[in-house]
Amino acid sequence: MKRNTWILLAGAVVGLIAIGAVVAGSMSGVPVRVVEVRWDSIHESVDERGITRLPRTYLITMPFDGRITAIGFQEGDTVYPEGTKDAQGQDAKPVARVVPGDVQWTVDEAAAIVGQLEEAIKKNNDTAVEDILLDQANKFVESMVPTVKSAQEQVKASDKKYEFFSKILKRYLETPNILSEHDIDQARLDEFESYIDVEQDKLVLQAMLSLQAATDLLPEMVQRYTGRKSLTEAVLLKEKAEATARLDQVVENQRRGTMYSPVEGVVLKRYVSNERQLSAGTSLLEIGNLDELEVEADVLSLDVVDAHEGARVEIHGPAIGPEPVVGKVSRIYPAGFTKVSSLGVEQQRVKVIVQLEKDDLARLRRQRNMGVGYRVRVRIFTQEKERALVVPRSALFRDSQGGWQVYALQSGRLAVRDVKIGLLNDELAEVAAGLEEGDQVVRAPEKRLVAGQRASARE
Repeated sequence: MKRNTWILLAGAVVGLIAIGAVVAGSMSGVPVRVVEVRWDSIHESVDERGITRLPRTYLITMPFDGRITAIGFQEGDTVYPEGTKDAQGQDAKPVARVVPGDVQWTVDEAAAIVGQLEEAIKKNNDTAVEDILLDQANKFVESMVPTVKSAQEQVKASDKKYEFFSKILKRYLETPNILSEHDIDQARLDEFESYIDVEQDKLVLQAMLSLQAATDLLPEMVQRYTGRKSLTEAVLLKEKAEATARLDQVVENQRRGTMYSPVEGVVLKRYVSNERQLSAGTSLLEIGNLDELEVEADVLSLDVVDAHEGARVEIHGPAIGPEPVVGKVSRIYPAGFTKVSSLGVEQQRVKVIVQLEKDDLARLRRQRNMGVGYRVRVRIFTQEKERALVVPRSALFRDSQGGWQVYALQSGRLAVRDVKIGLLNDELAEVAAGLEEGDQVVRAPEKRLVAGQRASARE
């Protein structure tokens, strides 16, 4: 009996202890982790992957068809513009060059053609022979006047002589008994000879007149020939202008055949290394200035509407190192584009360009050897407040209407508070209304919590 009594007493004691523990637990409430509402800075941001790039690169191409010499510059080599000094104080070297002998040959050929045309124009403009011919022609014209006049007088004289012999013959024939037959025959012969002389002199006069007409044309012929030389000069001048333009072109090609970098930068890519024949426009080198390095990010169009030019940006990631760098949004593209995500979902995105701070960029280039095409992450701050009432983001939950609520600890009991939220990020939420500084809220409320339930705070 005593043993059973002791067992009953022991059971009763254990039961009383258990009941006391339950009562004590119900009196202190369920332990919850709480945090006080406090004033702190808060921001909203957009996180996205980005890639380093250059706003502009410079492509060195073949200026014309020709043979390029071997290119000694390689990717990463520093190049300098024409007329500057390199790091060793030497004159900047050309990055590429067309074979000089080939270019010089075309220059010499074009110059020779121009010289030939200049000599032809000079010879064409020399009218000394034509001037002499014109002077002689004018003198011929002048000399023909008295010659023709003399021929005309000779015809007149011959006519008079013929008239004289005709009268004598007529007189002899009218008195045939006075003169002998020989005298009459002689008179007939003299008349005939004088007639022949008249006809000959007339022929000579006609010849002189024809010669005079031809001589009168000589000055005009010489003048027309000289005029034709003027037309020839115009043609030669046009040919010279074309040849001079060709010479200017090949001289310009000779200058362009020695190619310098347009900026101080580095070789990003070398397309040609060995000597070879290439056509105009063939890419040789791509050059960029790494001091202009920037970041390009494809941001969802739903998020980019809250971003603006000049917004602060934090750039981080393995390529950046343990310390993030600071930049700002320099440009937001006005048009979006469709991009397929890694999960195969089509997304509408917009390109955002981020400009790095000069000091940070210099440090990245010096310490991290930052270049083009490096993957980074960017955090674009869309809104920021230096002083705001904040609670942890994990303290918020939605009601049945979609509004924000929190569990607040008041006098050892949980109370549901409706709150109005301002700025919101992954860590903090701004409380615009519903809570005050110092209020205690449950950091991460569990589903088993209910309003009015007793609770105790724990760290």
